[in-house]
Amino acid sequence: MSQLLRHPAILFVLLLVLLASATAAGSLVLRRIRPIADEGREDFAIVQGATLTLLALLIGFTLSMAVGRYDQRKNLEEEEANAIGTEYLRADLMDPEGGDKARKLLARYLEQRIRYYRAHGEADLQEINSATAQLEDEMWKVVRDAALKTPNPVTALAVGGMNDVINSQGYAEAAWRNRIPVAAWGLMIAIALLSSVMQGYGARTAPARIGLLLILPLTVALSLALIADVDSPRGGLIRVAPQNLLSLQDSLGR
Repeated sequence: MSQLLRHPAILFVLLLVLLASATAAGSLVLRRIRPIADEGREDFAIVQGATLTLLALLIGFTLSMAVGRYDQRKNLEEEEANAIGTEYLRADLMDPEGGDKARKLLARYLEQRIRYYRAHGEADLQEINSATAQLEDEMWKVVRDAALKTPNPVTALAVGGMNDVINSQGYAEAAWRNRIPVAAWGLMIAIALLSSVMQGYGARTAPARIGLLLILPLTVALSLALIADVDSPRGGLIRVAPQNLLSLQDSLGR
C-alpha cells in the first residue's frame, strides 16, 4: 500500500477501476437483487447523503494534512539554504586554513542537498545520504578543530552555525518522511468504495445513461490522486524544488 501511494498516476487508475466497479455492482447487481422500496427511499437518501458528506470531510481534511506537510517541506528547504549561507559567511571567523576548508566543504554539501531534493530512485538517495553524512562529519571536524585551537566567542559563532546546518538537514529529512498514515488511506478508500456502491444502488438512471454514475468515481479518484501527489515528495508531479538552494549556489559562484 505504501509503495502504491508513491505513484499517484497508478493510484488514480486503480481507484477509478475499483470505484467504477463498485458503482456498477451497486447499480447492476444489488438493485436487481433487492430493489429499494418507494417507502424506504427517503431513509436511504439520508444515509447516502451522510456517507457522501463524511467522504467529502475526510478528503478535505486529508488534503489539508498533505498541503501542510508540503508547506513544511518548502519552509525547511528555505531554512536549509539560510543556514548554509550563514555558515559560509561565518567561515571567515575561523583561521584562514580552517575557513577555506569549511567553505569548500559547504559548497560540496550544498550540491548534495540539491541532489537530494531532485532525487527519484532509492539507489541515488542512498548514495546522496552517504555522501551527506560524510561531509557533515568532515565539516564538524573542521569547526571543532578551529574551536579547540582558538576557543573564543567569535569561533563559537562558526560552531553554532555549523550545528544549525546539520540540524536543518535532519529536520528536512524528517519532514520528507512525515506522510499521511496508511491507516487513514485505508479508511478513506473503504468509505469511497461504500459511497460508490450506494451511489449505484440508489440511482434511478437508465442503463443507457449509466455513464452519469461514473462522475462520482472519477471525482473521488482524482481527489485522492491529488492528495497522494501532494503527499508524495518524490513520486508525484507536485514536488518541492530546491529554489533557495539553487539561488544560494548561484550567489556563491559555483
